[in-house]
Amino acid sequence: MAERSFKAEVEHLRQGAGETFTGEGILAITKALLENGVGYVGGYQGAPISHLMDVLADAEDLMKELGVRFEANASEAAAAAMLAASVHYPIRGAVTFKGSVGVNVASDALSNLASSGVEGGALVIVGEDYGEGSSIMQERSHAIALKSQIWVLDPRPNLPAIVKSVGDGFALSEASQTPVMLMMRIRSCHVTGSFETRDNQRPPLTIRDALANPRRDFSRVVLPPMSYQHEHAKIEARRPAAEAFIVEQGLNEHFGPKQSQVGIICQGGMYNGVIRALQRLGLADIEGQTDIPLYVLNVTYPLVPTEFLAFAEGKDALLLVEEGQPEFIEQELSTMLYRAGSPTRLYGKGTLPMAGEYTGQVMLDGVTAFLRETAPGLLPGQVRAPNAPAPDIPDLSSTVPTRPPGFCTGCPERPIFAAMKIVEQELGQHQISGDIGCHLFGSLPPFEIGGQTMGYGLGPASNAAFGGGGEKRAISILGDGGFWHNGLSSSIGNMVFNKSDSVALIIDNFYSAATGGQDIPSSRASNPTKATKNPIQKALKGVGVEWIRQIDRTYDVPQMVAVLREALTTDYDGPKVIVASSECMLNRQRREKPQRAEAMKAGRRVAAPRFGVDEDVCTGDHACMRLSGCPSLSLKHLDDPLRDDPVAAIDHTCVGCGNCGEVADAAVLCPSFYRADVVHNPTAFERGLAKLRKRAIGWLQKRRDARRVVFEEGAA
Repeated sequence: MAERSFKAEVEHLRQGAGETFTGEGILAITKALLENGVGYVGGYQGAPISHLMDVLADAEDLMKELGVRFEANASEAAAAAMLAASVHYPIRGAVTFKGSVGVNVASDALSNLASSGVEGGALVIVGEDYGEGSSIMQERSHAIALKSQIWVLDPRPNLPAIVKSVGDGFALSEASQTPVMLMMRIRSCHVTGSFETRDNQRPPLTIRDALANPRRDFSRVVLPPMSYQHEHAKIEARRPAAEAFIVEQGLNEHFGPKQSQVGIICQGGMYNGVIRALQRLGLADIEGQTDIPLYVLNVTYPLVPTEFLAFAEGKDALLLVEEGQPEFIEQELSTMLYRAGSPTRLYGKGTLPMAGEYTGQVMLDGVTAFLRETAPGLLPGQVRAPNAPAPDIPDLSSTVPTRPPGFCTGCPERPIFAAMKIVEQELGQHQISGDIGCHLFGSLPPFEIGGQTMGYGLGPASNAAFGGGGEKRAISILGDGGFWHNGLSSSIGNMVFNKSDSVALIIDNFYSAATGGQDIPSSRASNPTKATKNPIQKALKGVGVEWIRQIDRTYDVPQMVAVLREALTTDYDGPKVIVASSECMLNRQRREKPQRAEAMKAGRRVAAPRFGVDEDVCTGDHACMRLSGCPSLSLKHLDDPLRDDPVAAIDHTCVGCGNCGEVADAAVLCPSFYRADVVHNPTAFERGLAKLRKRAIGWLQKRRDARRVVFEEGAA
């Protein structure tokens, strides 16, 4: 998909029994799916599992050989609905998407799937995007699992445990006829390691086989009275079956001594952090041997009362390490202790923070606080006393500036927001809603355009209350990825149906760029397995949009300004949609850099544009930066004592997009920007011309120096 290829890594997926696989967690999951006889796979890209979709796309030939169907779904809802194939047929299926936004989008399909139950193993691989590296709102996918009663696996973050969890997930799903959610945290997705492989397995029943012998079972349709029976089946049959399977197969793990006055319970994904904290306290070694008993929940839902109470027996206190809020697991375990009349005290939130990522230091502080209160004798002597002063940790905030996300160098979305800023100066501020994607960075300085976002493809929908028109029209922004995901029906269709007198700006950069550059229906590239080159304008006309303006080069800032002005001032009463198209610069560079390098190596002429600022012309007012914000556009101090203010300067990271010069021209700023083409392997004529220019410039410089008046020090 797009310009990022995993073809080399995909070859490792062919490894057979007894070989050693080395790679990232995401690749290990793909290999585990094939080893466990998966029949179909689907999903929607999103951090931290975007690369899983890329790997699956590049492995499509291998999957076809095994009779496995791969689908790049239009959304997370479409992916979850795909698992319906496992409702009537004993076919193992897996889908993947980002949590918690992914499970939010997919919640309707997941609820129906959990209600009807499944015959084949149904696995939902969720990229749990929680913590300091997250790009979304801070929520837990666990809530959706509780609501719909979908079992949750949260394996320890190492490759053997992750691979095992895939097989365990399918088996648990089949044993309890319930879909299973496999939680893949950011670090689990990208952890590297190795494991011993098994042979890939063809599914016993393929999708093609199922089509030849269709099945139906009215009792699985989610309608009364079956839906009432489904709820009873969850409680009376499916959950007991799941709990029995968890215990019999030992899915949860125990480490350390059996007898101790204290113990620690943790989600599987938190194991590495817990064991590292114990190592730092001298209570565990590098091999994971621990002096404190650990009960590792590789299955965080359902929790098994008998197993938990057996671990709690004989202990004075337990610490639960549960990252995120609300404290779902803590509440359930507390209830189990209360109902059993256990004297064991459970520590959790309070000892550890209620919210935020459990980093190494947070984990160390929490475990230390727990042991100091409940078993101080286990702590080594060097641990800081309760009233001792805290260590002096330097405050780096004054030397390391905050770095919010921003547009890449040369991003074609940057000139769009520069144009909007110019129009804003002319027509005043407007009500503007943003959308999920790179364009959301426009809400940050220097543009500060757009005040809210409600979801992927919902930019225009979040401005629906302002669609009745007024002195100023509302402006909504959405990307091409969001347009195809949800925007066409929920946003654009909604505008048409309600005759909204507002403006929608669709930023078309040829890919689902924010998720890694995957192809979408309107991508310009040819894709051998997907239908691309479907113009957004045709889809707009198909749902009834009449006022459409297409811009094929967003770097043309004057044109962007003119079209935005027209949309905001026209007498046309109805939805006005602007499609602003230019290729994502990151994907463009990924494609063109290898081509340029190959051409230069072959001795062919290659010209690379670069832009600069004439420091003698630049006035130093920095208006160009306020309307650009490009990372390659920075400041430079001059040696001239008469010019104190720094001037603008363009560094070596410039990709030659021309945005800075276009903005300077459109905003009537200054003529200090210039373009220079760096020519590799020039022709003989170009080399000769360069020599003549060099001689002429040298002669002019010498003549100027000869005419310069010089005042010598000490002269009378």
